[in-house]
Parts: sequence; structure tokens; C-alpha cells
Amino acid sequence: MGDMIQIETIGHDARFGAYCAEPESKPSAAIVVIQEIFGVNEGIRRKCDSLAAKGYLAIAPDLFWRLRPGVELDPDIPTEFNEALDLMERFDQDKGVADIEATIRAARKRMGGGKVGCVGYCLGGRLAFMTAARTDVDASVGYYGVGIDALLGEKHAIAHPVLLHVPQNDHFVLPAAQKAMHEGLDDHPKLTLFDYPGLDHGFAAETDKRRDDDGARLADARTLAFFTENLG
Repeated sequence: MGDMIQIETIGHDARFGAYCAEPESKPSAAIVVIQEIFGVNEGIRRKCDSLAAKGYLAIAPDLFWRLRPGVELDPDIPTEFNEALDLMERFDQDKGVADIEATIRAARKRMGGGKVGCVGYCLGGRLAFMTAARTDVDASVGYYGVGIDALLGEKHAIAHPVLLHVPQNDHFVLPAAQKAMHEGLDDHPKLTLFDYPGLDHGFAAETDKRRDDDGARLADARTLAFFTENLG
């Protein structure tokens, strides 16, 4: 359904690739889909295609382009999982948020104006929170974002709605971190956190063994309702 496009950086000094899926008719809004540590792989492209089928312009920027353009890794293959961890360690998250902001601008331009949301997974869930705090994105969703408890100092800058999906058995986000997230964010007027008892990191993945069908359907339904309410 989608194609690769090129997006200009905020500094207008380079261009990077992004997977773009467009709906059959005029989009109701746009959603930036923020990758996991596995790159813009088949699972992320499916997320875009699904959103396009629901009437959104969906764009997934290749955030690892400065390290290696076109990364597509399979979390079920141990060597590729380890490669993804190495990329994450070397990835500059501040530049990643700048590239997400460039994608937001490109999406608005492509639509001729209108609202833009973002949804991210794993590393992308963390970046979605950072995007909510650092850009003018209209609505943000994070699935099992890692390290959000260390970003609570940025919550004051969040002006638009944010939804976070928190699996309670996340082996990358331990109970102490989840407790800190709730204590720091539950009273924020723009933040909503949903807990998922018994589920682990990656439960909403499209293609690999981490997926839990019931949990993924529930979280995705909540995400769509959130975007319908806040993007129109």
C-alpha cells in the first residue's frame, strides 16, 4: 500500500527515507509511526498500512539513517536482536526527535495542513513521549516506552494529549519504573496511562513471537479511539 519517500531534515542539510502509506481518499489527519529498535521493518510498515486503511496518512521515518539507512531487523533472530541493541546504544535520541519533527512538518505539508499525531513502540514509545514534550504534535501514543521514568522532568512541556500503554510484566520497564511513571504522570491533565496485567514488552508487535492478540487488539482499539477524539 505504501512507498518510500524522502524527507528533508530540520536543518535543511540532508534527506532521509520514510515509509508513507496514504488512504484512498483525503486523509482525516496524519500519524507519524515511530519505529522500534528493529528499524522500519515489515511490522512497522503494517502499522502504517493499517492506519492508512482507517483514513490516516501514515509515515514511518527511518530514524537510524545516520547509522545505517534502511535497517530492517527481525526480533526473533538472536543475531539481529543483538544488532538492534547495538544500534539503539549508538542512536542519538535528540536527533531522532528532530527527525520526527521534520516528519510532522512534511506530513502537514503533504496534507495541505491539518492535525498530526504520533505513535511509537519500544524505543519509539520513549520517543513519542519526547516528541509530545518537545514539538507541536497534536496527540501522541507510546507503547511500552522504555525509560520514560527518567523523562518526567519534561512533563511540564506537554500541551497536547498523550496515551501510554504499560504492560505490567515488561522486562525492560520494571515495576519501580512503572510506579514512578504513575506517580509522576497520573495527575497530569494531558496524560492517560493504561496498564496491561500479565503482558510483556512488545505485546502489540505485528509479526513476531512477542505479540499477544487480545492485548494488542485492546490497546490498538484504545489508540484508535484516542486518535479519533484528538485528531478528528
